[in-house]
Amino acid sequence: MTITIEEETEVTFTFDYCKLAEEVITFALDEESFPYEAEVNLTLVDNDAIWEINREYRNIDRPTDVLSFPMLSYQTAGDFSDIEDDIEGNFNPDTGEVLLGDIVISIPKVFEQAEAYGHSVRREFAFLIVHSVLHLLGYDHMTPEDAAFMENKQKNILNAMNILR
Repeated sequence: MTITIEEETEVTFTFDYCKLAEEVITFALDEESFPYEAEVNLTLVDNDAIWEINREYRNIDRPTDVLSFPMLSYQTAGDFSDIEDDIEGNFNPDTGEVLLGDIVISIPKVFEQAEAYGHSVRREFAFLIVHSVLHLLGYDHMTPEDAAFMENKQKNILNAMNILR
């Protein structure tokens, strides 16, 4: 598995966030029984940068906490049976890994939301990664049913990792 982490802003976490990111991404993919080695890019930014990305790609004129840019298309979320149908488009020819996608996280939002929700910065960072990995696997929260399903998956993954509120 290749996880690339880029810091485009100062990251002042008091824990090893690179190690945590790798552990969370790997664990979430294992929990979802993702059958391939994967490439995931994680970019850590400030509110201005994520605001700009939101405006450019989502027509949202505000900063958000996390953005996910999946590289794969799914007929059904969590169904990986069609990935090999497009070897050239879905796999890195140099590594053989599936190009899963990109995650962008606003570091200031991690701190803001940890305080607002009354849990640790570590837990909020891990939560945003799990949330985004699920998006990379085709899950979404556009309907109340989908949101509840995704929230349950997030909770189960974090609980299994003992990353609690």
